[in-house]
Amino acid sequence: MDHSAHPDTVLIVDFGSQVTQLIARRVREAGVYSEIVPFQQAEEGFRRIAPKAMILSGGPASAADEGSPRAPDAIFAAGIPVLGICYGQQVMCAQLGGGVEGGHHREFGRAFLDIAAQSPLFEGVWPKGTRHQVWMSHGDRVTALPDGFEVIGTSSGAPCAAIADEERRFYAVQFHPEVVHTPDGAKLISNFVHRIAGLAGDWTMAAYRDQAIAAIREKVGDGHVICGLSGGVDSSVAAVLLHEAIGDRLTCILVDHGLMRKNEATEVLELFREHYNIPLVHADVADLFIDALEGEADPEVKRKTIGKLFIDVFEAEAKKLAVDGKTAEFLAQGTLYPDVIESVSFAGGPSVTIKSHHNVGGLPERMNMQLVEPLRELFKDEVRELGRELGLPERFIGRHPFPGPGLAIRCPGGVTRDKLEILREADAIYLDEIRKAGLYDAIWQAFAVLLPVQTVGVMGDGRTYEFVCALRAVTSVDGMTADFYPYDMDFLGRTATRIINEVRGINRVVYDVTSKPPGTIEWE
Repeated sequence: MDHSAHPDTVLIVDFGSQVTQLIARRVREAGVYSEIVPFQQAEEGFRRIAPKAMILSGGPASAADEGSPRAPDAIFAAGIPVLGICYGQQVMCAQLGGGVEGGHHREFGRAFLDIAAQSPLFEGVWPKGTRHQVWMSHGDRVTALPDGFEVIGTSSGAPCAAIADEERRFYAVQFHPEVVHTPDGAKLISNFVHRIAGLAGDWTMAAYRDQAIAAIREKVGDGHVICGLSGGVDSSVAAVLLHEAIGDRLTCILVDHGLMRKNEATEVLELFREHYNIPLVHADVADLFIDALEGEADPEVKRKTIGKLFIDVFEAEAKKLAVDGKTAEFLAQGTLYPDVIESVSFAGGPSVTIKSHHNVGGLPERMNMQLVEPLRELFKDEVRELGRELGLPERFIGRHPFPGPGLAIRCPGGVTRDKLEILREADAIYLDEIRKAGLYDAIWQAFAVLLPVQTVGVMGDGRTYEFVCALRAVTSVDGMTADFYPYDMDFLGRTATRIINEVRGINRVVYDVTSKPPGTIEWE
């Protein structure tokens, strides 16, 4: 996006730290728009975005090594504030004439910072002479300050743990203010963007909504857009935003592959037809998908079969909507910012291929359509906030993520109509119990899995030989890592009893206590 849409942008140069996304989150939480560029593209990004301030991230390299990554020299000559974090601090010092050495005292984890001087960075947070917990993760350290810098904070392993050149508004810290383990870190970042860079905290979802609508209108002109609706929060928010921007020139297509949760298709149809009056095509193609999957046990073949059929159906439905043989010019997708960042590779090239399972792969090329991605600047929690701003019902906004291949990958072994029905019922009871216990929002994702194992049971006076149902629930921030949810046994017992009593075909229930890694969230 060109910088006129976000005139007050803080640009973050990513040197490969695991937590760079958190820096962007903290700046946005302070009400200021931020973007991330990999260091290989920092020069180009700096010129394109014309940021009002820069932050240099941490990273795995050693600034003392020959050929290690550098920041563009232009940013130090631009007269804008710069904050260096960890590797970013070392790079600043190395480029501005200071000294950095490797192999010193390594500091990993909690450390304590002694505040040596007053500074706008610490104002209202850390007075001179006090000591505060911070999070360190480094093996190198700054040994000589560039001209104009002074030490404003020290730790036992880093005599230059925080330094400042107040004149040029250059600041650098050895610790990581962006992580929660530095309890006051978010306030320091807020000080940097507000007090030091002088930026107003006016980047809100209301403002973003207006900008996004203007950007959609500019891109689409008087063209038509089709949007795939899955019932998930991303596609729902994207659709409502597009509808506000272009009205009836948006048509949504719900490909109902028979692999959705219980009543899900109906709920989505009701929301969009009753609340929003958005043109919506319901492609009920369950038989097509289930016939193709019948008996298929290989998870990869399942995914590929579903992906291919999805594109075929979507393309066929889009062609039916053609006016005078001309299909819609634009395809909308709910791509999010983490997908965009993940797909910009660190190997150098500015590749912007989103992971294949995030999009309707190959459709735009096949149908000669342009992509519209109205959410590509937002993190997941920001999409939910935008959804509230647009008035979507809470039950849509707070939805747990649901995989594209749906229940097919929660039926290990062969997929059959019967097994899908059994699974749908068990899953609905499980989610109902979670909601009743008030746990839905505390869990990232919860679902039932129908195992390809049958066990002996006793019901009444008869023996049964039926399926085993596994329950899964995880907590996560971003889906990259996850822990199993620690239910109490009463809850599990109550849920298992209901499933066994109410769902014909299940006589045993187990709970999955695997975290990610080593397990994945889904079973397939």
